[in-house]
Amino acid sequence: MANTKKQVEEFITPIVEGLGLEIVEVAFEKKFDGMNLTVFIDKKGGVTIEDCEKVHRAIDEPLDELDPTNGASYTLNVSSPGLDREIKTDKDFKRNEGEVLEVNLFKKLGACKKFVGELLSFDQDKIIIKDKKGKEIEIERALISKATKYIEF
Repeated sequence: MANTKKQVEEFITPIVEGLGLEIVEVAFEKKFDGMNLTVFIDKKGGVTIEDCEKVHRAIDEPLDELDPTNGASYTLNVSSPGLDREIKTDKDFKRNEGEVLEVNLFKKLGACKKFVGELLSFDQDKIIIKDKKGKEIEIERALISKATKYIEF
């Protein structure tokens, strides 16, 4: 299945990018209704239902020609990653620079296990966020149990 995801992502990336969007993730998994190939897309400012429809139409026929499942049937879905999607990869962090994140840790850093702040920068070892008081906080990526966009209600 990992090969299918990688093959599909490499094949459709130029098509999706040509539409002004980016692929966040490709998932190929068994659901209650059979095998599902789901392409998660994003763009600055968020994804609309029209974006999902446009990508679906653009990749449906080329994927039929590629036949990444060797004739096995599947359902093609195109979706936004959702507001609560975890931020894990360098690509995820890059997309979220300047955004306010909620960062939960495996163990306390100082007196806290949870931080909220604007993502200023990152590298392979750490991220730097600025909290609402303007304090810059450096957090080792190995300490992060979960990072998501901060959703204020």
